[in-house]
Amino acid sequence: MSKLAIDALRAERQLVLDLAATLNPADWETPSDCAGWRVQDVIAHMAATFHGIADPSSNGDGDPGTNDAEKLAEIPVGVRRSWSSADVLSEYSEWSAKAIDALASMQEPPLADMVIPLANLGSHPMHILANALVFDHYCHLRHDLLAPHGPLERAELASDDLRLRPTMDWMLAGLPQMCADALRVVDRPINLVFSGPGGGQYTLCPAAPEDEFTRLVNGVDPSSAATVESTAHDFVCWGTQRRSWRDLGVKVTGDVDYAALVLDAINVI
Repeated sequence: MSKLAIDALRAERQLVLDLAATLNPADWETPSDCAGWRVQDVIAHMAATFHGIADPSSNGDGDPGTNDAEKLAEIPVGVRRSWSSADVLSEYSEWSAKAIDALASMQEPPLADMVIPLANLGSHPMHILANALVFDHYCHLRHDLLAPHGPLERAELASDDLRLRPTMDWMLAGLPQMCADALRVVDRPINLVFSGPGGGQYTLCPAAPEDEFTRLVNGVDPSSAATVESTAHDFVCWGTQRRSWRDLGVKVTGDVDYAALVLDAINVI
């Protein structure tokens, strides 16, 4: 299950509250590195997500008109765009605590194993929702809000196994489904080796005849067409296409052209 993700979420929640306490009015209005969102909008997004988990009725019951997770995320942000920063922070503080408790209750069967559809993110067991929220926080805080890519000059945040293990679990679980069409370029195995906290070794393999998606298996394949090496922390950045893998020191050996096709196809949400 994803009990580590619950501990990580509590830690990440505190980072958001600590960061918010340092923000002045201009900081809240500053554009983040998440296109179209201010710093306040990023925190409003995280607040709305928590609110929707703890109180699904807050999401409304109408047809949103889209199955695209990024467009769906924009809807509650738009609703909150005129809110004060104090109201956004109040919603985050209240509903993050309630949602984390709700997510903790999903870490044991039968809820933990119940597979639910998550728009174009694919279908996943309920216990991994906590991982998805850790990923969301890790990515937004470190790559959208704080320098060097974000606008806020603050001390570097922790990038340890507590945060990166659940983050990577979500990214790797979601990769085959989120990038299903783009990953049709995978016609030979390719090794993905992640170092540092949250690291591990995997092989991305072509879909078997009976499978709909490419397969990600533990361990490396010595006969793979190429091997890709990156830190897990950097993968959060280039694996979401916030920055190109070419600019983040990713090492590729073997068939470099083939590896480039595969890496360009990866876009985890």
